[in-house]
Amino acid sequence: MSARTHRTRVFAAAAFAAAALTLTACSNGEGVHDEGAPAGSASTPAPASSPEASGGTPTGAGQTDPAGWASGDSIGGAAGSSGTTGATGSSGSAGSSGSAGSKDPASASTPCSSTSTRMTATEVSRPLNHLLLTVTNTGSKNCDLIGYPAVRFGEAQSVPPAFEDSKPQAVVTLAPGESGYAGVLLSAADGGGSNGYTAKSLAVFFNDGAGTARPSLPAKGVYVDDSIGVSYWQSTMADALAW
Repeated sequence: MSARTHRTRVFAAAAFAAAALTLTACSNGEGVHDEGAPAGSASTPAPASSPEASGGTPTGAGQTDPAGWASGDSIGGAAGSSGTTGATGSSGSAGSSGSAGSKDPASASTPCSSTSTRMTATEVSRPLNHLLLTVTNTGSKNCDLIGYPAVRFGEAQSVPPAFEDSKPQAVVTLAPGESGYAGVLLSAADGGGSNGYTAKSLAVFFNDGAGTARPSLPAKGVYVDDSIGVSYWQSTMADALAW
């Protein structure tokens, strides 16, 4: 091989190597111009999901929701609180069962008796020939005046009947310190009664065997005949003396 031919081959190899280096540089992005994405193909960033849209609760420091709840408080939690309040209210209604519990001792009624009352017998001018019995509750509890007083004057062997029309619609209940009344018709106003006599002592029997009271009579005594009768216990003097 001649020297000229050899130089020609060396030169060609060098030229080829240079071309190869140029192509390699182009393929590595050097000197290549990015024309960008085709028109209309640009992607739109996905919107960040908001707590309102996703049903979540703001959690940023110091952030509050429109209802004024502090950050970290959920509306669901608030509803739970109100639910708890409702439960408390319903349990409070059980307190109504407390009304069926023990009563105030002063409100529990027992029959009035000779040991828990004081009785007086007063002769009145009107109506004629009447005696007024007054019973006062001296105890610490309410008591009931049941029925009518069974009165016995002097040595009488029987008690007079009651005027049935005087029976009240309800039992007379006396609170401590209160008084009840009964009227006694001693004799006929026109003097037409029979078997009259003057009595100087009186015994009054409470109903239900609750004892006997012995109120004092006037020193001169009271005149009694077969017309005698008594009223049921009343809450007022006027009602007691109406018979």
